[in-house]
Amino acid sequence: MVPGTSSFADFLAGQSPELLPARRTVPQGHAGDLAPHGTTIVAATFPGGVVMAGDRRATMGNIIAQRDIEKVFPADEYSCVGIAGSAGLAVELVRLFQTELEHYEKIEGTTLSMDGKANRLAGLIRGNLGMAMQGLAVVPLFAGFDLVSSQGRIFSYDVTGGRYEETAFHSVGSGSLFARGSLKKLYREDLSESECVTAIVQALYDAADDDSATGGPDLTRRIFPVVQVITAEGGRRLAETEVADIADSVIAGRMNRPDGPAAALT
Repeated sequence: MVPGTSSFADFLAGQSPELLPARRTVPQGHAGDLAPHGTTIVAATFPGGVVMAGDRRATMGNIIAQRDIEKVFPADEYSCVGIAGSAGLAVELVRLFQTELEHYEKIEGTTLSMDGKANRLAGLIRGNLGMAMQGLAVVPLFAGFDLVSSQGRIFSYDVTGGRYEETAFHSVGSGSLFARGSLKKLYREDLSESECVTAIVQALYDAADDDSATGGPDLTRRIFPVVQVITAEGGRRLAETEVADIADSVIAGRMNRPDGPAAALT
């Protein structure tokens, strides 16, 4: 290890490589169906920030493995990451990413730029390629508020660590196709924060409506999406009661129009 290195992952690789999630040996074969999988994550920008939300269902094959899993985590004060793919491995990768950003800040005395954070996450995903080839893929969605450009930004990835900046909104996971289709109709550039949150909850509802691996709002158990909002003031998780109120209003509207609100033709 080079003295003073700002990468915690590099330090760990030099000192105890076996602690890195991607360095653990697993038997040959396809392990994808043996571990719970997280599904749909959605993010969208609005003037002054970005919103990310995830449903609460984890599946293992055709079985619901967990009904209240959390898939959206703060990465640091101004960014967050949502996980799709092998849940256990994804949570470990998120913890490593959080430590990586904290380590950099302590060593360098400043935070990484948004592009720097996105690149660090890409490197961690690339290190997991061996696991991904055995079915244990991790494909997160990263978003945050850029203090330099004063705007919300969203980044998606592939299993090789390829990094792609998205415009306006994006979704990953098994229900992502339906969620993006919903947001294409609902998204506007001038959405307020509350309107952006509502549009994302609508998108998750549409994803759950067509994708069995995505969990919709659970009214009997009062389980609702995890919603993270990031602005120039930093990131915060919306209170469960606030998300519940939005979800209840969305469901009430669906009682009259099951397919959701209609978008204007012009």
